[in-house]
Amino acid sequence: MSLQQDIIALLGVKPTIDPEAEIARRVAFLKDYVKQAGATGLLIAISGGVDSAVAAGLCKRATDELSAETGKEYMTLGVFQPYGQQEDIAHSYAVAEAFNLTHKAETNIEEAVDEIALETEHALKSIGFSRHISRGGKGNVKARTRMVVQYALAFDLNLLVVGTDHASEALTGFYTKWGDGAVDITPLSSLNKRQVRQLARALGVPAEVIDKAPTAGLWDGQTDETELGVSYEANSDYLEGKEIDPAARETLEKHYLRTQHKRQAIPGI
Repeated sequence: MSLQQDIIALLGVKPTIDPEAEIARRVAFLKDYVKQAGATGLLIAISGGVDSAVAAGLCKRATDELSAETGKEYMTLGVFQPYGQQEDIAHSYAVAEAFNLTHKAETNIEEAVDEIALETEHALKSIGFSRHISRGGKGNVKARTRMVVQYALAFDLNLLVVGTDHASEALTGFYTKWGDGAVDITPLSSLNKRQVRQLARALGVPAEVIDKAPTAGLWDGQTDETELGVSYEANSDYLEGKEIDPAARETLEKHYLRTQHKRQAIPGI
């Protein structure tokens, strides 16, 4: 098989999907996992982007169904985690409103991240490197700090932390190791970005969230496609087994091979 075929098989992406059937399958998956874990619900960080919006919709449907079926209250907690002022925070709240989330919390990570960055700079200076923490390094601190807060909340409320990573991100390794990639369950993992948007439309995610430029929000002006050097359209075509521009194919496969460590278990001996 070609590398493309190997990747598609590994990530489990289908060439076409039925959005309603995929929603039902993923809601059932979440419900079963909550019951097996003895949890009281799910926690989803709602960034304002389409991936977390779809995950939030799946989570809310799962906990609503569990509550109706068992007579016990199951919760979906939506968490908003800006760093200082987040320009599109209104999109996070719009998603919560669209899915009628009654449990939501905002946790600003700015002070915690800045303290960690300062301590890192002190450590760099102590070993002879007098400089500020790099932009990418601080971006990773943001992603990991968000997860620390999510797990603190989840522990006290007996919730499972839900991830938003999907196959298009797995293909490129476009997530922070032990940051947004450190979760309990990932209901979108076999979908590409195009398919995530298909579920978004079926679930009723606000149009302004579906259509916005994807960003990890790690620094001002950052967008996924600019940073990766390839569009999500080409990425999704690749994962659906289609022929794409050779330069785009090469870029995607380079990202995949360079980030193998993110998709593998911790090595040991």
